[in-house]
Amino acid sequence: MGIRNLKSVTPGSRFASRPDFADITESRPEKSLTSKIKKTGGRNNLGRITCRHRGGGHRRKYRIIDFKRNKYDIPGRVSTIEYDPNRSAYISLIIYADGEKRYILAPFGLRIEDEIMAGENIPLKLGNSLPLEKIPAGMMVHNVELVPGKGGQMVRSAGAVAQIMSHEGELTALKLPSGEVRLVSKKCFATLGQVGNRAHEQVTSGKAGRTRWLGRRPSTRGVAMNPVDHPMGGGEGKSSGGRHPCTPWGKPTKGYKTRKRNKQSNAMIVKRRN
Repeated sequence: MGIRNLKSVTPGSRFASRPDFADITESRPEKSLTSKIKKTGGRNNLGRITCRHRGGGHRRKYRIIDFKRNKYDIPGRVSTIEYDPNRSAYISLIIYADGEKRYILAPFGLRIEDEIMAGENIPLKLGNSLPLEKIPAGMMVHNVELVPGKGGQMVRSAGAVAQIMSHEGELTALKLPSGEVRLVSKKCFATLGQVGNRAHEQVTSGKAGRTRWLGRRPSTRGVAMNPVDHPMGGGEGKSSGGRHPCTPWGKPTKGYKTRKRNKQSNAMIVKRRN
């Protein structure tokens, strides 16, 4: 796993870098674990844009990932490590002893032919999934559940890792990648280790075309628009906007806190994010 800098043969490749895909062992996905993706272009059922800067992109199929890890006490063998176009992390194909195949997020350090399991009374080993109450304080985990049995919802992107700080009664304190310390039910499952593809953050696009292939359309600055289109638009010549940065609908940005003060989960947050 590393970064490959391109030779500056063209203007687009001058500052570009790409993953070397050294960990990838298979280029085609398991057909039985894929499904179609319907593209929306950021539009809702009325055809109106509800999420800007989306559209186009390379054709892709969705890989069905096992976030629940609910095949308890059945050993599984790591068959492949694959690229997934739908997420920053790599995925791994697991073949269980009963013959079933499932994809999981590939932890950093997982190798072909390794054996993994999920359950309550299993060894503390990389890739194994256990309830938080069975994992000692100080250990690193990912793919953490918020609701027992719902499947992992936190710490799933490339290189992400959370640390178990302490166990307090029926709750466990977790330090998340954002710096937030949060209480989660002890019954929630988490997977040991750090999510793989740690070098993902160091990849430089280098050109607009690659960003378009990822399905991201260009973003226009508010100060470059007309007053009818944006609160920061207009003015004689180049202007700075004349006010605090905001969205096209006037909501302040860049540091403005939008979290609701009376949100129910506030009681579970010990320390706010950095």
